[in-house]
Amino acid sequence: MSQVRAKDLTKIFNGIKAVDDLTIEIRDGNITGIIGPNGSGKTTLVNILTGVIPFEKGSVIVSETKREKVKPFNIHAYGITRTFQAVRLFEQMSVLDNILVVLTERNVFSALFERHKIHHISEAEAILKGVNLWEKKDDNVERLSYGQRKLLEIARAIAMKSEIYFFDEPFAGLFPEMRKIVIDIIYDLKIQDKTVVLIEHDIELIRGLCDRVIVMNAGTLLAEGKPEDVLKDKRVIAAYLGD
Repeated sequence: MSQVRAKDLTKIFNGIKAVDDLTIEIRDGNITGIIGPNGSGKTTLVNILTGVIPFEKGSVIVSETKREKVKPFNIHAYGITRTFQAVRLFEQMSVLDNILVVLTERNVFSALFERHKIHHISEAEAILKGVNLWEKKDDNVERLSYGQRKLLEIARAIAMKSEIYFFDEPFAGLFPEMRKIVIDIIYDLKIQDKTVVLIEHDIELIRGLCDRVIVMNAGTLLAEGKPEDVLKDKRVIAAYLGD
C-alpha cells in the first residue's frame, strides 16, 4: 500500500520548474531513498510533501487522504515528521528539554515550566540513550558538536512517534560511530513497520538500507524500483554517478 503519493506535482521558482509534473509513491513500511544530482528537486519534493512550501499544481495523498495543500503545522496530524539539512533545535535549551518539548506536546514556554511526569523523563532517557546523548542531557544545545546536534534532531523526530519519517541527509558530516547509530535507528523504525524516506548522496548507504529508490533529475522522475535494479540503470549512472 502507498503511504504517500504525489500526483502530477509541479513547483515553480522564478519561472523554472523545480518539480515538473511528478508522480511518485512511497510505500507503507518501506525505507525509500530519494537520490539525484544537485538541483534535481529532491529537497524541494520533500519540502512540498512535508508542507514547508506550497505547490502550484497536482496533489499529495497521505494515507489515502488527498491534500491539495499541506500545511507545515498540520503534518504531525498526518503522521509525518522530518529532519532538515540545516539542524533546527532550541539552542538555548538543554538537550533533555529539547526532547521533553516534543514528548509533552506543548509549546516551548509551557514545557520549560511544566513539572514533567516520571514517564516523560523515562521516555526521554530511553530516546537520548538510543542516540548516545544521555550524558549530555543537561548541556545546552549550543555546546554540542555538529554530529551530536544532528543526532539530537533525529532523537526529536523519534520522540514525535509518527508513522512516516523524512530524513534529509541524516548522515552528512557524521563520524562512523554516529553513522552506525543512525543506521540502527532507521532499521528499528522499519522493524516497527514505520515508513522512512531518505535523501542521501552516499550510494552505498542507499544500496544497503533502502527497499526502493526514487531517482530525480531536473525535477522529473528518472527511475524508481529496487536499488539493485535502479543503480544499474544507464540513465541513472549517466545523470547521477557521472559515468
